[in-house]
Amino acid sequence: MFDLDRWQEIFQTISKNKLRTLLSGFTIAFAILLFTLLFGVGNGLKHTFEKQFSSDAANSVYIRAGVTTKPYKGLQSGRTIQFRNDDGKFINEKFEDEIQFFSPNVERYNVQAIYEGEHNNYTVRGVYPDYQPLESAEIKDGRFLSYLDLKSKAKVVAIGRLVEKDLFGNKNALGKNISLDGISYKVVGVFSDPGGDQDERFIYTPFSTAQGMYRINDELDRFGLTYNPKLTVDQALEFSNLLTKVLQEKHNVDPRDQAAIRVQNYAEGTKSVKQFMTVLNVIILFIGIGTLVAGIIGISNIMVYIVKERTKELGIRKALGATPNSIIGMIMMESIFVTAVAGYAGLLIGVFTLKAIGKSLEKYFILNPSVETYVVVGATIILIIAGTIAGYIPAKRAASIKPIVALNDE
Repeated sequence: MFDLDRWQEIFQTISKNKLRTLLSGFTIAFAILLFTLLFGVGNGLKHTFEKQFSSDAANSVYIRAGVTTKPYKGLQSGRTIQFRNDDGKFINEKFEDEIQFFSPNVERYNVQAIYEGEHNNYTVRGVYPDYQPLESAEIKDGRFLSYLDLKSKAKVVAIGRLVEKDLFGNKNALGKNISLDGISYKVVGVFSDPGGDQDERFIYTPFSTAQGMYRINDELDRFGLTYNPKLTVDQALEFSNLLTKVLQEKHNVDPRDQAAIRVQNYAEGTKSVKQFMTVLNVIILFIGIGTLVAGIIGISNIMVYIVKERTKELGIRKALGATPNSIIGMIMMESIFVTAVAGYAGLLIGVFTLKAIGKSLEKYFILNPSVETYVVVGATIILIIAGTIAGYIPAKRAASIKPIVALNDE
């Protein structure tokens, strides 16, 4: 393998047959390049769908009240359904085993936040501490809301990363007081959110505080919860359907009325995304295998031609005492070398191309197109093995030809 004379001989052969080597190398490099680009674009589509559903926990369920569109039990249509605290107690008692985290919500839009002359308008949400995992919010500094805050109706807030940037610039917001519509709140935490800029411009305060400030009696806007992660997708959908049914019964809503009580279960989106991703992975795999097969066929054809073209040369080598094994080894080493170098070149070109065009593809909903190194390296190894086999079969046949026959070959 590391015979210097052998490698010199291989390089001499390559230098004397530049066009032949270039064509065989181009076939291999193009196959790996195309493979890399296809997988990269496929992964970009996967990243887009993953980001679309990363803003909230995959097992989130949100319950909103609306207006009835159908009369029911003597009640007219057009009734506004209003959720109250007892609805939250009812849900928790009814579905204790199915619920993981639970939080009622109170929302106040366009609240003016001020800190030392800097001001902006934000949405303030009154929530339970359990709301943090629903939004997949990650604490960047400080802490989230606590049950002690909830019990004491504390005037504290956890603010999004961009709220801190808007109001405090490069300063740390933790421990500072901000004014929300003229009322002072202490910042106890700063969070980031995978949902992006919009979700990082929310301000969270204890539910009891917000309800006392913005609602009459015990009214609230919606509920958010996560179901037990042990539930399958079908079980989760069954749970949300039952949840809708019992709330409709409690509020005297026609079972066919879809507008009065809306239950959004992320399991539906998760199921659809999983089905789409499965189909997409199959398509990418099919195209990738097709690309590799095309590359393998190209290598095989080129190697057959190369060995055929060198029949006389191989006959001379045999006449001068070269053994069949040495001839086979030389051809295979040349094949492996060209395949490996060309495959690596195709890999580099593909990776740099994806990096260069990555930003421009976002408008086509292809986010961060990239390919795992092990996938492309594995594809390159497959082509190297294919090149080895492709070189071995005609080389073995050529090595078995008698020198006189080889010398007379036309």
